Amino acid sequence: MTILVTGGAGYIGSHTCVELLNAGYEVVVVDNYYNSVPAVLDRVEQITGKKLKSYDCDIRDREGLDKIFAENKPDAVIHFAGLKAVGESAKLPLLYYENNISGSVTLFEAMEAANCKKIVFSSSATVYGNNPIPYKEDMITGDVSSPYGRTKHFIEKILGDVYAADNSWSVSLLRYFNPIGAHESGLIGEDPNGIPNNLMPYISRVAIGKLEKLTVFGGDYETKDGTCIRDYIHVVDLAKAHLCAVKKILDTTGLEAYNIGNGKGYSVLDIVHAFEKVTGKPLNYVIGARREGDLPAFYADATKANKELGWTAKYDIDKMCEDTWNFQTKNPDGIK
Repeated sequence: MTILVTGGAGYIGSHTCVELLNAGYEVVVVDNYYNSVPAVLDRVEQITGKKLKSYDCDIRDREGLDKIFAENKPDAVIHFAGLKAVGESAKLPLLYYENNISGSVTLFEAMEAANCKKIVFSSSATVYGNNPIPYKEDMITGDVSSPYGRTKHFIEKILGDVYAADNSWSVSLLRYFNPIGAHESGLIGEDPNGIPNNLMPYISRVAIGKLEKLTVFGGDYETKDGTCIRDYIHVVDLAKAHLCAVKKILDTTGLEAYNIGNGKGYSVLDIVHAFEKVTGKPLNYVIGARREGDLPAFYADATKANKELGWTAKYDIDKMCEDTWNFQTKNPDGIK
């Protein structure tokens, strides 16, 4: 079986490629390297001892996608490619709508033309908006606080309409929460270009001296310590969830959404203090203003994924911090 992975050189995509290769799948990566580097894929091959194919292609390039589908005839697609920073999306909404939504529609058109109708979509817990926690898949979605979150919601709805029009599609919407950590080898991890938007790579760069301090966005939320609470999940656990979802869509048709999370809420300061404990390094941080688009707290009810996909999260917060630090110390200047 051949799986095409959009955004496969990215943080979650690369870890998923490892799991796919280790499980015996052929892997074809499509990535424009907007927020990643090709060397990541060399490291995926180093970890697994197996080869993959890769293409430097934007998902908005229909002609390029058509050639890739014709050459490789993938059995299914895992769709990661997209811009993903909540704060940036509030400042640049048109960029997010054009890239994420237009790009996804182009990808789905190419899939349909190639008669490849099985997809795992990298969605997000942001689609739940202001629903009560823990989030459950049968909740109404769409009351979303950021353009980024709205792109995920719209793409879910587009896939819903695609399936309603043609029941031969098989669609798995994975709504996940806050992936952190890295592969235990230290060869791949979260390595964004420029200043990180996400918490853990920022923390690790402060700890290693690449950044002066961490600014915690908001210390006055109605939470136990005033900082935002999120459901943090080890990226390897998340990658394994995609493997479970692929196995399911290859054998079935239909459309299902699944929460992929630990089912626990950790505050930003919980993460800071866990990182300090694991590394033995005090972190320089300050409490700053709230960030536009952030919700005070959310975490998952992952019961459906446990039952229907046979997936459960394995790693705890200490392991997430330990593997992040291992990656950071082995790659102080990132992956080149």
